[in-house]
Amino acid sequence: MSSILLVTSSPRGDDSLSSKVAHDLANELSARDNGTSVVHRDLGVNPIPHLDSVTTSAIRKPAADRTPEEAAAADYSDKLVAELMAADTVVIATGLINFNIYSTLKSWIDNIARAGQTFRYTAEGPEGLAKGKKIYIVLASGGVYSEGPATGMNHAVPYLTTILGFLGMTDVEVIYVEGLAFGPEAAEKAIASAQQRNRQLALAA
Repeated sequence: MSSILLVTSSPRGDDSLSSKVAHDLANELSARDNGTSVVHRDLGVNPIPHLDSVTTSAIRKPAADRTPEEAAAADYSDKLVAELMAADTVVIATGLINFNIYSTLKSWIDNIARAGQTFRYTAEGPEGLAKGKKIYIVLASGGVYSEGPATGMNHAVPYLTTILGFLGMTDVEVIYVEGLAFGPEAAEKAIASAQQRNRQLALAA
């Protein structure tokens, strides 16, 4: 049985188009295989705390040397890593805010980027350990950042593809939901285009 990890990060709840399109994509993908399970990690509803001194200390210590507080922090991070490693497919949704990802998504990344678990250093250099996964990034934005003069201001996709690649996840597709600030007609067109892209990707999966 295959597994999809759906990670949404918008604080906008039901109004979030990145979350909506990501949900639609996860549903399209799971419909292709009746045995597929979907695990939803909603960072907007349940944000992951930013790294602090407790967590950073805990993940660097052997389990036997951790305080109870450190053990709880490490267990939480371990759970997030386990969710990722168990998934065959990962769908990540974020809005473009101040030209990058939501801080809630950054906190998730900071917890799953773990030396010895999702990457390791070797004599030949770093090696990602979260290999063999198909990744879909859904990025919603008010402007157009996939092409044109604002392309260089889109730091979200370069960052995500870099860190995911570092962890071994190099098979990445991006679904843009963009131009949403240009009026209702433009927003409807952007959503329809993203949904069509979803269908194409699901058929190709």
